[in-house]
Amino acid sequence: MKKIITLALMAALPSGVLAHSKVEETTPADGATIIGVPAEIGINFSKDIRLTRIEMAHEEHSAVSLDLGDQTSFGQEFTIPLPSNGTGTYVIEWRGLGEDGHAMQGEFSFTVE
Repeated sequence: MKKIITLALMAALPSGVLAHSKVEETTPADGATIIGVPAEIGINFSKDIRLTRIEMAHEEHSAVSLDLGDQTSFGQEFTIPLPSNGTGTYVIEWRGLGEDGHAMQGEFSFTVE
């Protein structure tokens, strides 16, 4: 009987309760077109994660790793300095670990005019 009640409760929970952290917001926004290269980028997650690596690719330059600085502990908001490669499309790829140790990764992009 306990198993049936447990399964019924799990089925009733919103799927987001059991999900891993997701990106809630990036700065600049994913797919945005902006004027001028920002001095830094921001990533906000729905739950704590630990960023392990972040890279920037530009349409006219090879991908480079960005410095995480002292942002090596678990958190939800990260701000990373961004080197300028001028106008064009920037692709930011990140990797991290959820609090449960699950590896996570994602990317977002924006265009600078």
